[in-house]
Amino acid sequence: MTSREQILTSIRSALGRTAGQSVPPLPQPVLRVPYSDHKALVDTFVQSLEKLAGKAIVVRAAADVVPALAKILEGKRLVASNASYLENCGIRALPNLQTGFTDPAAWREACATADIGITSVDYALASTGTFVMLASQQEARLESLLPPVHIAVFPRSRIVANLDALLGLLPLPAEQTSSMVLITGPSRTADIEQILIRGVHGPGEVYAVIVEEN
Repeated sequence: MTSREQILTSIRSALGRTAGQSVPPLPQPVLRVPYSDHKALVDTFVQSLEKLAGKAIVVRAAADVVPALAKILEGKRLVASNASYLENCGIRALPNLQTGFTDPAAWREACATADIGITSVDYALASTGTFVMLASQQEARLESLLPPVHIAVFPRSRIVANLDALLGLLPLPAEQTSSMVLITGPSRTADIEQILIRGVHGPGEVYAVIVEEN
């Protein structure tokens, strides 16, 4: 048996197949996942995020956001995006928070030295627990990338089923924004020995605060 045949035999064995066996047809692509109500979307998003070591907090109203985060934010240096929804939730009124930057250098320095970055999101994908953020003056990228902890606060109405549903709402994102960032769980990487390390290329902790009241 040649080296090539040995490799192919090992691959077949790992796949549970035999030589000459026909390749089974590919599964049908998943398009829209039907959900009967908003609760199903929220539950699916929470489950998907927590599978990736993210953490989800569901609150009833915007006024409940700051109390729900009190222990996490206590004593921390905070930076927040300019998203109007954060103001609605009382986030931008926190005494230990920096926001509303006009100087790019000061903005980068604040994000690089903050303990926690707080943003909203434009959309969230239930099937994968993904934040979708469209770069703009209200929602830039640094707050979600530089601090070691990222907290995203958003109403449940921004949760859609999956990527197909997102592209149905936003078929040409390049026409609306210079950058569309999809964030799925904490940053993670693994070396050749498959040792998983979080927080190397972005936040090592990710929280989603979902407000049931739209």
